[in-house]
Amino acid sequence: MVDNSNARDRAVTRRDLLKAGTAAGLASTALGSTVQAQTPSTFVFANPSEYDTLDPHTVFDYSRVATRLNFYDGLYRWLDNPPKLTPWLADSYTVSDNGLVYRFKMKGNAKFHDGSLVTAEDVVYTMERMLGINKGSAILFSSIIKPGTTKAIDATTVEFNLSRPSATFMSTVPEIHIVNAKVLKANTKGDDWGQAWLSSNVAGSGSYKLERFDPAIGVTGTRSPDHFMPWPAKYVERIDLRTVREQSTQVLGLIKGDYHGLDGFMPADALDRLRKADSVQILEQPSMRLFILHLNNQRAPLNDVHVRRAISMAFDYKAFITDILKDTAVRNPAPVPSNLWGYPKDVKGWDYDIDKAKAELAKAAVKIDRPLEIHTLVGLSQTEQAGQLMQAGLRKIGIESKIVAETWPILSGKTRSNETTPDIWTNWISTLYADPHNWVGEMYDSKNWGNWKTGSWYKNPKVDALIDKAFASTDQAVRDASYQEAARIVVDEAGSVFIYNTKWYGPFAKRVQSVRFCPVGNGQDFRWLNLG
Repeated sequence: MVDNSNARDRAVTRRDLLKAGTAAGLASTALGSTVQAQTPSTFVFANPSEYDTLDPHTVFDYSRVATRLNFYDGLYRWLDNPPKLTPWLADSYTVSDNGLVYRFKMKGNAKFHDGSLVTAEDVVYTMERMLGINKGSAILFSSIIKPGTTKAIDATTVEFNLSRPSATFMSTVPEIHIVNAKVLKANTKGDDWGQAWLSSNVAGSGSYKLERFDPAIGVTGTRSPDHFMPWPAKYVERIDLRTVREQSTQVLGLIKGDYHGLDGFMPADALDRLRKADSVQILEQPSMRLFILHLNNQRAPLNDVHVRRAISMAFDYKAFITDILKDTAVRNPAPVPSNLWGYPKDVKGWDYDIDKAKAELAKAAVKIDRPLEIHTLVGLSQTEQAGQLMQAGLRKIGIESKIVAETWPILSGKTRSNETTPDIWTNWISTLYADPHNWVGEMYDSKNWGNWKTGSWYKNPKVDALIDKAFASTDQAVRDASYQEAARIVVDEAGSVFIYNTKWYGPFAKRVQSVRFCPVGNGQDFRWLNLG
């Protein structure tokens, strides 16, 4: 076994973990062993998407990440920017020489919200549940961990036995959100793994306990004073996660003080308005969040590469990024963030060119005999603007289309089946872990079909093989080259329309202090902040 417990590139020391804030100018957070009494406070966060479920294993997206980060804990956690993989429920881990056996030594003092200790058996049950449900983040583990292979060596030692080496395993470990096995088993009906119960309840050990859940309104949580991680000197007693669809309502509410934080990715007009408000602070940070238009590669006429290339050349990237977004984002023509290794810097991508788009469309073997559907997200004006711009471009090359606005839970649910996935749909691919596999690997490996990330239903055996090679290798040069080549092929075949990489802006009420931003989770780990 190779001991990685002290590796500088894999873990941080306790002193590092207790170090303040981010290195990019956000207010620092000093953690102390003694937490002083303070006036009870509530942090109100306005989210454009619904909190339709609290089950951490059935969803794997950015829109509901706050419930996973604040109600649940994992063995490790991503913190700060650039993201650092940080010990959390575990203190250390070892990995065997063949890269197949990972053992984690847990702290032993962490407790679930019902007061029982978090043990290795709970980790085993959690993995079995994730694989059994086969939803959400199971996509990260189902190809490398088989049911029944995760073992509790003792109360505080858990062992994962991989079926093949995985260069991304440690990067994805934070997505193993540990649930209370005893509580879940008591609330399981038939073979549902407690899904019905956990959709509206919490069985975690996180920084906050569930106080109230109403799918029509949102979620509130109260601070868990006995959380194993020392609390900062200042904190918020309650978090109120509200669904607020209309962006104008979000902006006005933040300015007036009804809300203390918004989704960090804002359109230019909203940012301009917020910058002028004395009650608001903008915290600009580089991110790794790609905005794309998925194209259903398995449905005619988009199963013809010439149609997809024509669509890619019919989108006016400059008009969208410069004229509409006021350069608050940067062009990113490939399925890997341009500020991450694995990005093919020689790829130019597709440019807006109506004449070339018409010429490309003329090469198509299929006939476009129906209007294409472009699905956008309710309450997210950028998706609506992108949809309208795509519609205008399609019209110029002779393709009619119609726009359908839907909520994220409904749209993402449709993408589980090729038959119900829209022709074209708007989406962001956020940093769920900091590795190129999070983007090109998960989006274009056909083995992953049925998850919203594979909503373009792309298939190319060569790309599958390149992704497999990168996934299994421990050689950084091999992984880098493999992801780059896979990205080049996907771009050439116009698997999706790749538009931009964005920045995170907060925004927060000016009274909010000690925000700790990480691209993984988009700054929604609220245990660090306070209201001054």
